[in-house]
Amino acid sequence: MSKHDLTELLPIPCTECSAGMMRPRLITYFTWLGEELITVPHFPAWICDVCGRRQYDEKAISQLTMLLDPNAGKPTHRKKTPPHSPPRPGSRPMQGS
Repeated sequence: MSKHDLTELLPIPCTECSAGMMRPRLITYFTWLGEELITVPHFPAWICDVCGRRQYDEKAISQLTMLLDPNAGKPTHRKKTPPHSPPRPGSRPMQGS
């Protein structure tokens, strides 16, 4: 989301203080990953101009969570199924009961 995209969004009433307006901004987002502090610049959020409440963009949080997943980029392992052996000559297929 660019600054230009943010200016086109209309402010919404703050659900925390009911006095301010939540306005879209690009902020620096901080989070911990284990013992590492991760900072994400230019992160989209809605900030109240009175009480300072922050609501983070759900899509951006989802994408960040996926990127910070310790298993991100690792191949997934599928269980291998044994190959089916061809039927033996003269054998009959099993019939259900």
